[in-house]
Amino acid sequence: MARFSKVLRKTDIQKRLSVPTGFLSSLPSFNGGAHAVDFQAVDGSGRVWNFRCSIRRNGHPKPVISRGWLAYVNSKSLKVGDKVQFLKEKNDAGAKKHAYEIRAEKEIKIFGAVFGYAPII
Repeated sequence: MARFSKVLRKTDIQKRLSVPTGFLSSLPSFNGGAHAVDFQAVDGSGRVWNFRCSIRRNGHPKPVISRGWLAYVNSKSLKVGDKVQFLKEKNDAGAKKHAYEIRAEKEIKIFGAVFGYAPII
């Protein structure tokens, strides 16, 4: 199972989610020189989210998730310091309908220190 996890920053909350370059191989193919690919991810409540991952046309790809991302952020009331995970299930026979899962976690602070994270459904 491929995955990436990220503690959210201001840009991730306000504009787009930066994705580690290593996760690109887990996304659908950027066919024919395309610089964007659409995919779906399901959250813990079973809701399906439509996302678009884009890369630069030249040089370092610097992948970002843009389309659909801010709707997800607003729906889950995500803030700077919260965490998000994208997971890709193995593509075996009888695979799930949605190959990607998205999880969000709220930052838990006690006396100003990060104590841990709690799942958001």
